[in-house]
Amino acid sequence: MKKPLSVRAAGNIVLVFMVAFSILPFFSMLSAALQPQGSMPEGIQFTATPHWENFIDAWNMANILPLLKSSCILVLAVVPTVVLCSALAGYAMAQLRVPGRGVLYAIFIIGLTIPFETLVTPLYYEIDGLGLLNTRWALILPLIGLNLSFGVVWMRQHFEQMPRDLMEAASIDGAGDFQTFVRIQLPLALPALSSLAILTFLSTWNQFLLAVVLINDPLKRTMAGALQTFVGTYQTDVVLLNAGALLIMAPTMILFIILQRYFIRAMLAGSVKG
Repeated sequence: MKKPLSVRAAGNIVLVFMVAFSILPFFSMLSAALQPQGSMPEGIQFTATPHWENFIDAWNMANILPLLKSSCILVLAVVPTVVLCSALAGYAMAQLRVPGRGVLYAIFIIGLTIPFETLVTPLYYEIDGLGLLNTRWALILPLIGLNLSFGVVWMRQHFEQMPRDLMEAASIDGAGDFQTFVRIQLPLALPALSSLAILTFLSTWNQFLLAVVLINDPLKRTMAGALQTFVGTYQTDVVLLNAGALLIMAPTMILFIILQRYFIRAMLAGSVKG
């Protein structure tokens, strides 16, 4: 049954407003970043001669290259570990008869309810006690632990929706639990794994608080963590501040645009069963 034309028109209007509401801040930042340095731009106004060199100056002044390297190292260590451990734990809790899996799952659920800010102080003293303060491990290990709760719950929900017939058919063919996981469950879980990887990437790349608290060397922080130094140095230059913020946000925006179909597919996978 087709929806009435008025309903579809209203839906399109709401969608246009939502898109405009999401995009306008980026246009405002871009227009400000293209103004002459030292000026005070107001609203969205593009000049006849845009100053693209502002992005080059912001790149050099904020030492983006070493920060980009540091963020990439952090992402390459955290994201694969979280995705692999979450897939294994989610599969075990959903499909296997693991003793005490209900208690373990409850612990992960509790982990999701704890405010992140309350963990910063204990984490600082724990990392300091381990002698890892001001090292990349000071960010890698906590970020793996902080993202695991969501990852395990996410993957458990996915594997619970998988038909039991697949497990039984694989068992009849002589496949063990691990073979079933690798050859059958993992290929079918690619949308969920991709979306989990995207969410973990965003959480890791945009990490600000831990990077500032646990890392003293600005060149070992994340791109987002370096924004504090950039703001403190160039807070009076709105143009360079907007150019630097856009450079820091660019990787996450590009990644989401490239992988958005996997993310949307995983979001919709849980809404329809069967």
